[in-house]
Amino acid sequence: MALIRKLGAPENRTGREHDEVECKLYVVHTGHEILIQIDTFGRPTRKSEMKVSQTIQLDRAAARGLLSAIIGTFPDINLS
Repeated sequence: MALIRKLGAPENRTGREHDEVECKLYVVHTGHEILIQIDTFGRPTRKSEMKVSQTIQLDRAAARGLLSAIIGTFPDINLS
């Protein structure tokens, strides 16, 4: 599990597309802040039962940085 409070500027990179997996989003209320949590699950072909593989939490500042990176990368996205 990882709590991200700050994101650096995006960098260009060459790579490959990863396998598609299921993902769930949650709004987590900790008592003193609200976080966005992203849980990803293992591949459908995995032998064991479906379980969480990664959990990432973003606070307000990190969510703002991610939103900025998304809009900068995909400027045609209309959020209205």
